[in-house]
Amino acid sequence: MCGIVGFVSDRKVKVEDLISGLKKLEYRGYDSAGLAYNMNHSIKYLKMPGRISEIEKLLLNEGLLEESFYSGIAHTRWATHGVVSEQNSHPHLDCKEEIAVVHNGIIENFQELRTELEVKGHIFKSETDSEVIAHLIEDKYNGDLFESVLKALEELEGAYAIAVVHKDKPDQIVAARKGSPLVIASNNSISMLASDVTPLLKYSKEMNFLNDGEVAILTPKGYSLFNLDGVPLERKPILITWDESLAEKSGYPHFMLKEIFEQPIALESVLVGRLKDGKPQIKEVRSLEGFVKNQMKKVYVVACGTSYHAGLAAKYFMNRYSDIDFDIEVASEFRYMNPAIDGNTLVLAISQSGETIDTLEGVRLAKKKGAYVLAISNVVGSTIPRESDAVLYLNTGPEIGVAATKTYTAQIALLYTLTAQLILWKGYKNEELDEIMRTIEKMPEIFKMILNETNGHMMELVKKYKNFKDMMYIGRVFGFPAALEGALKLKEISYINAIAYQAGELKHGPIALLDGNFPVFAIVPSGKLREKMISNIMEVKARGAKVIALTPKDDEQTKKICDDYIDVPTVSEPLIPLVVAPITQLFAYYTAVQKGLDPDKPRNLAKSVTVE
Repeated sequence: MCGIVGFVSDRKVKVEDLISGLKKLEYRGYDSAGLAYNMNHSIKYLKMPGRISEIEKLLLNEGLLEESFYSGIAHTRWATHGVVSEQNSHPHLDCKEEIAVVHNGIIENFQELRTELEVKGHIFKSETDSEVIAHLIEDKYNGDLFESVLKALEELEGAYAIAVVHKDKPDQIVAARKGSPLVIASNNSISMLASDVTPLLKYSKEMNFLNDGEVAILTPKGYSLFNLDGVPLERKPILITWDESLAEKSGYPHFMLKEIFEQPIALESVLVGRLKDGKPQIKEVRSLEGFVKNQMKKVYVVACGTSYHAGLAAKYFMNRYSDIDFDIEVASEFRYMNPAIDGNTLVLAISQSGETIDTLEGVRLAKKKGAYVLAISNVVGSTIPRESDAVLYLNTGPEIGVAATKTYTAQIALLYTLTAQLILWKGYKNEELDEIMRTIEKMPEIFKMILNETNGHMMELVKKYKNFKDMMYIGRVFGFPAALEGALKLKEISYINAIAYQAGELKHGPIALLDGNFPVFAIVPSGKLREKMISNIMEVKARGAKVIALTPKDDEQTKKICDDYIDVPTVSEPLIPLVVAPITQLFAYYTAVQKGLDPDKPRNLAKSVTVE
C-alpha cells in the first residue's frame, strides 16, 4: 500500500517526472498524494486528498510541471493514522520546512515520540504517525543528513520505507527500509527510488532492492548502501527483464482487461522450461529432491487473498493424487498460531508482490520452526523470495490491476506443476495425473479459445445481472476455490456482496439467503460431482433464485434447468479452477465497467498489502 518515488540529479529531471512515477504506482491504492522538491535551497511542496491527476492539473496551471529540480520525492497515501486530509497527506515537513519525508508503513511508538518532541517545542500539523519522522530527524540534525537519519532510525519502532530530502543537501536523498519495500537504481546521471520497479524502468533496468535494516544515500552519480550502524555494504544490482511497455495499457481501456487477455502468454511464460511432454522438470527446485524423497512429511501453504485460493486448489490437487499431508492457512492467521511444522515440512509462501506483510511474517515464523520455505512470487528481488530458502518466479511481467488475474492462473499452473513434481519424487504414479499435466501444457491455447468465445457473450449477461446487490457462487471440491475467487473478483471491483460456499453447505445455512433477488453462479464439472451439483441447482431454483451455470459445452441437461449459462471447456475436474477463472474475471470486469466504476482502482484496496 502507498507508493514512494524519488529522483536526484543535476537538474535533469522535472516535476512531471515525479508525477509520472506516481501514476505508475496508482495500482497500489491511495487516497491522497503529494510531492516535495529542492529548488535554490528551499523545499517546495504540494499535497492534497484525491487523485494524482488533480495535483497534476494544479501544477500545470501554475506552470510548474516543467520545472526542473535537484532532488525530489513524491508519495501516494493510504490512510492508516488520521483521516484523509491535506494535513495528513505526504510529504511531511519539520518545523522549519527544511526537511521533507515520505513514509510507507506504521510507526508503532509514534505517540510516545510525538509527546517527547512536543515537550521540546516541536509543532505538529497532522494526526499521522509519519510526521514524527520529519521532526525526529530535525531534532537529530547536525549538518549531516545521513547521520541524522541513522540516529532517528534508532528510535523508530515498527515498519517503514522512507525517503528524506533537506534544503541544504540538494544533491542527496537518504532512504531506509524496514518491513516496507523500497527499490533504488541509477544510470550515472540520475539516481532514483520507488516502492517497486515500475516507475524506474524508464531510466534503468538494474535495480537494488533494499533489505530490512538498510539505508541508502542517493546522489546524481550513483548510490551507496549501509547498514543501520553506518557500515558500507556491497551488493550487485539485479537486472530486470521487463520492458516498460509491459506496464502500459497497449490500447485496452483498463489494465485489468489487458491482463485478463495476457493470460495465454502468462501461462506460456510460467510453464516454459518447467513442463515438457506432460512431465514436470522444474530446474529451480532440483536441490529439493533429496529432502522431498527422504525427509519431507508435510506441505504447508501460507498465503492471502487470491494467492490463498490458488493454494487451496493445489491442496485439492495434492490430495487427489497422493496421501501426502497438505495443509493451508491464511497468512494473517498463521502468523499468530502455533502451526504444526518442523524441519520435515515444506512451506510454500505464495505472494504475487513478494511483499505481503502477513505472508512475510509467516515465512519468518516457518523458518524459526525449521521448515524449508519455497517462495512463489512475481517480483524478482522482493522480500519474501529473499528471505526464503528457494523461489519460483511466475515470470508473467508486471500486474498493474489491483484485482489479480494473470498471476492467479499462473500461480495455479505453477503450483500444479510443482505439486506433480513432489508427487512423482515421493513415488506415486497415476495415469490421470499424466493426462492432467499434458492438458496444462495446452492451457495457453485453451485460454485463447475461452477468451475469444466468452468475451462477446459476457456483455449481455452482465446487463441482466449488474444491478443485483447480492450474488452467490457455489461449487464442490475443485469448484470451491473457483467459486471463492469468482466471488472475490466481483466484490473487489463491482462492490456487489458476492459470497462463496461449498454447494453441499447450502442446507446448513446459506440457502436461507436465497430468493428472487439473490442470483447464484453454479460451477458444474463434467465428472462424478455433476449430478450432485444438479441437485444443488434444483435446491436453489426451488427458492426462486436465478441460476447462471458455468458448465461444459455438451451438458444440455444442466443448461435446461438454469436461467443462463456460460460454456466452459470440457476438462478433467482438477482443471476447473483454471478454465473458470477468465470467465469469472470477465464477468466481474464488465459488471464494474457497466456500473461506471474503475476496475483498476477499486475503493479501499491496494495491490500490495505491506502493512498489517
